[in-house]
Amino acid sequence: MHEAFEIRLFHKQDAEQVAQLFHQTVREINIRDYSNAQIQAWAPEDIYFRNWAEICSAQYTFVADAAGTIIGFGELEANGHIDCFYVHKTYQRCGVGNQIYQAIEAKALEIGLNRLFAEVSITAKPFFQRVGFSTVREQQVARRGEQFTNHVMEKFLD
Repeated sequence: MHEAFEIRLFHKQDAEQVAQLFHQTVREINIRDYSNAQIQAWAPEDIYFRNWAEICSAQYTFVADAAGTIIGFGELEANGHIDCFYVHKTYQRCGVGNQIYQAIEAKALEIGLNRLFAEVSITAKPFFQRVGFSTVREQQVARRGEQFTNHVMEKFLD
């Protein structure tokens, strides 16, 4: 049984944990669906290839906080795009992602959005289907010299 957690908005001091969580999740969970070369391109050794504090602060980033430990996060941009969405490997299928998603959807409705969309990994596609997203198309994207399959998905909000 996992400890309780709260969903809250990102604080700049969360950046280190969020970066580590992203890196570990891609390398230990997404490796099931992508090659080693793809994983290295997606989550390079330098976890600060992305300015986490700045990017997460510039949008609605929700974190799952278990007594000071970040166990998941999801980013909502003002146009309805969900950018990063990751849950720690030991908290997968425990309701963490669902609660982060519910916070994102509530914020989307609050700011007047009627549609959410994302480019979803092969790994995350079943989760997004469970919360009501449908596939628009499969696509190939390039990152650091590697080609990746992902899925453009969307959900219309009531």
